[in-house]
Amino acid sequence: MGGGPAADPSGPGGARRLSVFLDTNILVRHLTQDPPAMGARATAFLQQADELLLVDLVVAELVHVLQSFYEQPRPRVAELVRAVVAFPAIVVVDPALLLRALEVYEVHRLDFAEAHLVAAAERAGIREVASFDRSIDRVTTVRRIEP
Repeated sequence: MGGGPAADPSGPGGARRLSVFLDTNILVRHLTQDPPAMGARATAFLQQADELLLVDLVVAELVHVLQSFYEQPRPRVAELVRAVVAFPAIVVVDPALLLRALEVYEVHRLDFAEAHLVAAAERAGIREVASFDRSIDRVTTVRRIEP
Protein backbone atom coordinates (compact mmCIF):
# COMPACT_ATOMS: atom_id res chain seq x y z
CA MET A 1 0.00 0.00 0.00
CA GLY A 2 1.13 3.55 -0.62
CA GLY A 3 1.62 5.99 2.16
CA GLY A 4 5.19 5.23 3.11
CA PRO A 5 7.58 7.80 4.48
CA ALA A 6 9.16 10.36 2.22
CA ALA A 7 12.11 9.05 0.23
CA ASP A 8 15.73 9.36 1.20
CA PRO A 9 17.32 11.78 -1.29
CA SER A 10 19.85 9.15 -2.28
CA GLY A 11 18.54 5.82 -3.50
CA PRO A 12 20.46 2.69 -4.47
CA GLY A 13 23.87 3.44 -5.93
CA GLY A 14 23.69 7.05 -4.76
CA ALA A 15 21.17 8.04 -7.46
CA ARG A 16 18.95 10.91 -6.38
CA ARG A 17 15.29 10.04 -5.93
CA LEU A 18 12.91 12.89 -6.66
CA SER A 19 9.57 13.48 -5.00
CA VAL A 20 6.76 15.30 -6.75
CA PHE A 21 3.57 16.74 -5.30
CA LEU A 22 0.57 15.42 -7.18
CA ASP A 23 -2.32 17.65 -8.22
CA THR A 24 -5.96 16.65 -8.45
CA ASN A 25 -6.22 17.05 -12.23
CA ILE A 26 -3.69 14.25 -12.88
CA LEU A 27 -5.76 11.86 -10.77
CA VAL A 28 -9.06 12.95 -12.32
CA ARG A 29 -7.69 12.48 -15.85
CA HIS A 30 -6.29 9.05 -14.95
CA LEU A 31 -9.48 7.83 -13.26
CA THR A 32 -11.92 9.17 -15.84
CA GLN A 33 -9.80 9.05 -19.00
CA ASP A 34 -11.52 12.34 -19.84
CA PRO A 35 -10.38 13.64 -22.22
CA PRO A 36 -8.75 10.48 -23.58
CA ALA A 37 -5.41 12.03 -24.61
CA MET A 38 -4.88 13.64 -21.20
CA GLY A 39 -6.09 10.49 -19.49
CA ALA A 40 -3.46 8.44 -21.32
CA ARG A 41 -0.74 10.94 -20.41
CA ALA A 42 -1.81 10.96 -16.75
CA THR A 43 -1.88 7.14 -16.60
CA ALA A 44 1.57 6.87 -18.19
CA PHE A 45 2.92 9.44 -15.75
CA LEU A 46 1.51 7.58 -12.74
CA GLN A 47 2.87 4.25 -13.98
CA GLN A 48 6.38 5.64 -14.51
CA ALA A 49 6.56 7.72 -11.32
CA ASP A 50 8.88 6.77 -8.51
CA GLU A 51 7.27 8.76 -5.70
CA LEU A 52 4.29 11.09 -5.74
CA LEU A 53 3.27 13.01 -2.65
CA LEU A 54 -0.50 13.22 -2.23
CA VAL A 55 -1.83 15.69 0.32
CA ASP A 56 -5.22 15.30 1.95
CA LEU A 57 -6.50 18.57 0.46
CA VAL A 58 -6.00 17.13 -3.03
CA VAL A 59 -7.91 14.01 -1.96
CA ALA A 60 -10.77 16.22 -0.77
CA GLU A 61 -10.84 17.98 -4.13
CA LEU A 62 -10.72 14.63 -5.94
CA VAL A 63 -13.72 13.38 -3.95
CA HIS A 64 -15.61 16.58 -4.75
CA VAL A 65 -14.88 16.45 -8.49
CA LEU A 66 -15.74 12.76 -8.84
CA GLN A 67 -18.97 13.14 -6.89
CA SER A 68 -20.20 16.47 -8.25
CA PHE A 69 -18.91 16.86 -11.81
CA TYR A 70 -18.64 13.17 -12.77
CA GLU A 71 -21.71 12.22 -10.69
CA GLN A 72 -20.09 9.09 -9.30
CA PRO A 73 -21.94 7.45 -6.39
CA ARG A 74 -20.32 7.66 -2.97
CA PRO A 75 -19.23 3.97 -2.83
CA ARG A 76 -17.55 4.29 -6.23
CA VAL A 77 -15.78 7.50 -5.20
CA ALA A 78 -14.48 5.81 -2.04
CA GLU A 79 -13.35 2.79 -4.09
CA LEU A 80 -11.47 4.98 -6.57
CA VAL A 81 -9.75 7.02 -3.88
CA ARG A 82 -8.72 3.86 -2.01
CA ALA A 83 -7.19 2.60 -5.26
CA VAL A 84 -5.27 5.87 -5.63
CA VAL A 85 -3.94 5.66 -2.06
CA ALA A 86 -2.88 2.04 -2.68
CA PHE A 87 -1.00 2.92 -5.88
CA PRO A 88 2.68 1.98 -5.39
CA ALA A 89 4.11 5.42 -6.19
CA ILE A 90 1.66 7.33 -3.98
CA VAL A 91 2.84 8.57 -0.60
CA VAL A 92 0.44 10.16 1.89
CA VAL A 93 1.26 11.65 5.27
CA ASP A 94 -1.12 9.47 7.29
CA PRO A 95 -2.70 6.63 5.30
CA ALA A 96 -4.71 5.31 8.27
CA LEU A 97 -6.29 8.73 8.83
CA LEU A 98 -7.11 9.12 5.16
CA LEU A 99 -8.63 5.64 4.90
CA ARG A 100 -10.71 6.25 8.04
CA ALA A 101 -11.94 9.54 6.56
CA LEU A 102 -13.00 7.64 3.43
CA GLU A 103 -14.80 5.09 5.58
CA VAL A 104 -16.71 7.80 7.48
CA TYR A 105 -17.50 9.55 4.17
CA GLU A 106 -18.86 6.35 2.65
CA VAL A 107 -20.59 4.67 5.60
CA HIS A 108 -21.95 7.69 7.48
CA ARG A 109 -22.58 9.75 4.34
CA LEU A 110 -20.80 12.88 5.53
CA ASP A 111 -19.17 15.35 3.21
CA PHE A 112 -15.50 14.47 2.91
CA ALA A 113 -14.36 17.55 4.87
CA GLU A 114 -16.52 16.59 7.87
CA ALA A 115 -15.49 12.94 7.51
CA HIS A 116 -11.83 13.99 7.60
CA LEU A 117 -12.51 16.18 10.64
CA VAL A 118 -14.12 13.23 12.46
CA ALA A 119 -11.22 10.93 11.54
CA ALA A 120 -8.69 13.53 12.70
CA ALA A 121 -10.52 13.97 16.01
CA GLU A 122 -10.57 10.20 16.53
CA ARG A 123 -6.87 9.96 15.68
CA ALA A 124 -6.02 12.73 18.14
CA GLY A 125 -8.15 11.19 20.89
CA ILE A 126 -10.42 14.21 20.92
CA ARG A 127 -14.03 13.16 21.18
CA GLU A 128 -15.75 16.51 20.59
CA VAL A 129 -16.15 18.44 17.36
CA ALA A 130 -17.52 21.98 17.32
CA SER A 131 -19.80 22.34 14.32
CA PHE A 132 -23.23 23.45 13.20
CA ASP A 133 -23.26 20.51 10.75
CA ARG A 134 -25.72 17.99 12.20
CA SER A 135 -24.54 15.24 9.84
CA ILE A 136 -21.65 14.69 12.26
CA ASP A 137 -24.23 13.34 14.73
CA ARG A 138 -24.39 10.18 12.57
CA VAL A 139 -20.95 9.17 13.85
CA THR A 140 -20.98 7.79 17.39
CA THR A 141 -17.22 8.04 18.02
CA VAL A 142 -17.39 11.82 18.42
CA ARG A 143 -19.86 14.22 19.98
CA ARG A 144 -20.81 17.35 18.09
CA ILE A 145 -21.10 20.50 20.15
CA GLU A 146 -22.54 23.81 19.00
CA PRO A 147 -21.29 27.20 20.10
